Amino acid sequence: MLDIADELNRWAEEGRDFAVATVVSVGGSAPRGPGAALAVDSGGTAVGSVSGGCVEGAVYDLCVQALQDGHTVLERFGYSDEDAFAVGLTCGGVIEVLVTPVRADAPDRPVYAAALAAAARGEAAAVARVVRGPVELLGRTLLVRPDGSSDTCRGSLGGRPELDRTAVGEARALLAAGRTGTLELSEDGARCPGGVTLLVESSVPPPRMIVFGAVDFATALVRVGKFLGYHVTVCDARPVFATRVRFPDADDIVVDWPHRYLRRTATDDRTVLCVLTHDAKFDVPLLEAALRMPVAFVGAMGSRRTHEDRERRLREVGLGERELARLRSPIGLDLGARTPEETALSIAAEIVAAREGGTGAPLTGSRTPIHRDGGGRGTGAEAAREAA
Repeated sequence: MLDIADELNRWAEEGRDFAVATVVSVGGSAPRGPGAALAVDSGGTAVGSVSGGCVEGAVYDLCVQALQDGHTVLERFGYSDEDAFAVGLTCGGVIEVLVTPVRADAPDRPVYAAALAAAARGEAAAVARVVRGPVELLGRTLLVRPDGSSDTCRGSLGGRPELDRTAVGEARALLAAGRTGTLELSEDGARCPGGVTLLVESSVPPPRMIVFGAVDFATALVRVGKFLGYHVTVCDARPVFATRVRFPDADDIVVDWPHRYLRRTATDDRTVLCVLTHDAKFDVPLLEAALRMPVAFVGAMGSRRTHEDRERRLREVGLGERELARLRSPIGLDLGARTPEETALSIAAEIVAAREGGTGAPLTGSRTPIHRDGGGRGTGAEAAREAA
């Protein structure tokens, strides 16, 4: 739901009634994971997707029905051996979808409105919803913000304080790791399976991609980075090249020595660093700092000869084999790329493969899973704590 927050926030501000269908569990091969959502307003307008097309029509009808009767429902869609093209997932998977009406008379509408507004502003927030449990709790919602917020929690899971307290703690763990997932609690709030399943959707500020080197390849990579949802910064020490005219799609343009900027800017374990300068006077001090930081990805452009020379210089300044093993160089997957756009695609492909645990090998003839549980999507708060 929070992935389509911009549009839903506009609907909420305009006072529209709408229903949200959210994937709450996935089995087998399914096109989208927990948290994927489709919403329909009272005029029949639809945004989002729960299955990439397989069951959209049926889910749309459920949303329309929920708007009419005000009832929250949990529906299961699966593969049909008798008719693979009936309502079901022809890819062989199974998904469960929670359909929730967000009407003017819905008790949780203020919670949804606050959550959507926070997500639309790019603020960190999590929404915890009951997706299985007693019928009177189904669809009840909590908005949870990080510790220290003036509005730490809003809403309730049915007026049960102990359940609310436990849910807030578990949701914060998932939010801290930027994960969406499910968790099971007992009705009295104990941290054990016992009758209540929550879906926690986390909305966090977009991860950062910092592109060092204001070169032609960087122009294309900035566009691809924005397409992938990154907040993209371009940094170069040469003011004549690091300009808004050359990089109109960048969120930030910084004129500074790369290593100096990297040491003073905020990074985290989702940050991607792409070094395209392939000039030792920039590369070596920059990579010396980057490879000692807990970031998600460090890649550097250059020929294999440049890479060998770069590694030698990095060893001379004290980097060990463990640190050097983190360096993706030459950056990108082997796509036979030649143009800046093709090269940007190869870099982006390597970033996604590294993030999601992909091999980069063709799926044709491969027996590896098509859909993985990637590093960014967890299944519970315990996994989130380990990741954090």
